[in-house]
Amino acid sequence: MGWLRPWRVVLIATCGALLLSGWLYLRDMRAIEARLAGSADTVRTRFGAIAYTEGGQGAPVLAIHGAGGGHDQGRLMAEAFLPGGYRWIAPSRFGYPGSAMPKDASTAAQADAFAEMLNGLGIKRVTVIAMSGGVPPALQFALRHPDRTQALILLSLAPYAPLTAEEQELPVPLWIYDALFATDLPLWAVLRLSPRALAPMFDARPELTAQMTATEAAFLDAMIAAFLPVTQRRTGLANEGAAIDPAAALDPAEVTVPTLVVHARDDLITPFSAATFTAERLPQAWTLFLDTGGHLLLGHHAEARMRVAAFLSLHAPPDAE
Repeated sequence: MGWLRPWRVVLIATCGALLLSGWLYLRDMRAIEARLAGSADTVRTRFGAIAYTEGGQGAPVLAIHGAGGGHDQGRLMAEAFLPGGYRWIAPSRFGYPGSAMPKDASTAAQADAFAEMLNGLGIKRVTVIAMSGGVPPALQFALRHPDRTQALILLSLAPYAPLTAEEQELPVPLWIYDALFATDLPLWAVLRLSPRALAPMFDARPELTAQMTATEAAFLDAMIAAFLPVTQRRTGLANEGAAIDPAAALDPAEVTVPTLVVHARDDLITPFSAATFTAERLPQAWTLFLDTGGHLLLGHHAEARMRVAAFLSLHAPPDAE
């Protein structure tokens, strides 16, 4: 029976590796969940709780995250693209960490929920910066609350009705997203073994990561890590289709506030046509259209930040209230 001994060694080693992996997974997830919960506050609205985090000082800016995000992703966006002199408030959209999923989870309802959140914080008027899936509720906020909107900054615009998602060409097959985002474990395992392996899912292709700065690399890594815990974001992800619901159709021509539109022509997650459609109809549009950069505008953060700063100095200076 000596021939069994090597298999026993393999079996013991395998069980040990599985136990260690399970312990690491539970430890990491507890730490991530505690950090996420501890970094946010909550305001009650008639739509349920809205979680938010904030930072900076100065004129208030509402920072609205994209698909798969939350208040933590909104913080990363605000820190990456806003100049100094502004206080940013980054909420979780419906169904994302700390925020409720109400019966009416339309983009219009989300805009009204943000208005109520700002009421709770004693903030009357804001500039709004939004990225990707955060753009439709940002436009709704400007439409429904024009007296409370100083200016808009829209980055890597996601489609919204009357646009559809037909032009979207995801950088990797949809089934890979579904597999990785089904539970926390697959994404945790990949992040543990090789975080940058997930970069293509964020439209961070090799030709783009080759041109990014150290600061942009840190932004990319933080954005990837910010998808955990997936289980606290799946409800929000399932609601992203609310933006292209025909009942939620909006006309950019009715947005009266100054708006800066920033989009890369090679974005493989949100189509460039969403940016041109919007910019062509806005009454007060400023644009920064980049030839490269992908969805996360890699290689162009400094340029985008300078353009944002120049736009804000004209339309929402730091001392504006």
